[in-house]
Formats: sequence, C-alpha cells, structure tokens
Amino acid sequence: MNGRFISYFRVSTSKQGQSGLGLEAQRQAVTAYLNGGRWTVLAEFVEIESGKKSDRPQLAAAIAAAKKAKATLIVAKLDRLARNLHFLSGLMESGVDFLAVDNPTANRLTVQILAAVAEDEARRISDRTKAALAAAKARGTVLGKNGSKLAAANKAAADEFATKIKTKLFRSIAAGKTAAEIAEEFNAAGIATPRGGRWHVTSIRRMASRLSMGL
Repeated sequence: MNGRFISYFRVSTSKQGQSGLGLEAQRQAVTAYLNGGRWTVLAEFVEIESGKKSDRPQLAAAIAAAKKAKATLIVAKLDRLARNLHFLSGLMESGVDFLAVDNPTANRLTVQILAAVAEDEARRISDRTKAALAAAKARGTVLGKNGSKLAAANKAAADEFATKIKTKLFRSIAAGKTAAEIAEEFNAAGIATPRGGRWHVTSIRRMASRLSMGL
C-alpha cells in the first residue's frame, strides 16, 4: 500500500480511550493493512464518543486534514464512518478519498447507498413513532410527559439498533450471502436480535425488509 493517509479511530467510552482497549486494536488493523508498502500516516484523530451522537468534531477535523493534505482518510471499520447521515453526506461533499480496512472495496457509491439507507431509516422511524402515538391517542391513552419520554426512548433505542446493524447487514447482502448464512454469521459474532435473541432466516429477512434491503 502506497500513499499518504489520515487515520481516524473512535471508541465509545472514555474508559476505552484511556485504556487503549478497542483503540489499539483499530491501530493494529490499520498498520497491518498498510504494511508492505511506501506509506505515511500524516496525522491521527481519535474520537471518544457514542455512536448515536451526531457531534463528531474529530471526524470533521480528520476529513478537513485529509482534504487539505490530499490524503486518504483511513479507518479500521466502515461503521466508524457509516453511523451518521450528516457525516456521510459531509464525506461525499468533501471529495475526500477514504479506505475502510475491513471493507477495502467500499467506495463513494457505497457511502451514497449507506447514506440513503440511513436517511430512509430515520424517516421510517419517525413515521412509525408518529403512527404509534396517534394510535395510542385514538385508544384514549393519556400520553403527557411520561408518554413523550417513553416514545422518545423507544425511538432512540430503535434508531441506535438500526444504525448498528445496517452496515454489517448491507455488507453481507452485497457479498451475496443468503439469509441463513447471515444469521449464522451474526450469531457467531455475538450480535443479538432487538429482543436479545438469536437470529434466524425469518428475522434476517424481516430486518432486511425493514431497512429496504433486498434479500
């Protein structure tokens, strides 16, 4: 591998950032992928942030640095970029090249598809929440402050889970895997269903349909 790179790493908690857990594994993945060529990592940006939050100043800084240096933005895992529509759109608009070690064939078209999926899922979650609230109101349920909090909590939980699962599911479908193979892959990786159970062909297909992915 040759070229100039800006690396971006993200961990979810300050404890992981301080201990190096997760962060060190990402560094090793990037180094292992680049080894064997003439390459230079010009700068490293580390984000200690929850994946569900949209404010990613270090990612924004990494994209800006890569654009200024005409370097490639490199991440260990594609989901470090694909969890937020705002930054997916920003990445596309910046024109910066990027490389995900776990999915090196991913390109700008991949990001466009992921952005479209994220946008559609956000709309669907919003529509489902509004429909559920309207149905509850029609049944005479008094929503009030507690009802609003519950709806917001349910929406946040559904949004977070969909964000976590969509990238991996997209990659598996794009790789031509069957629903049975994907279910086996998810179970082996310790990824639970929204209710904490094991994946089956039916649940994989249901999730694919929910995210508007053909399977």
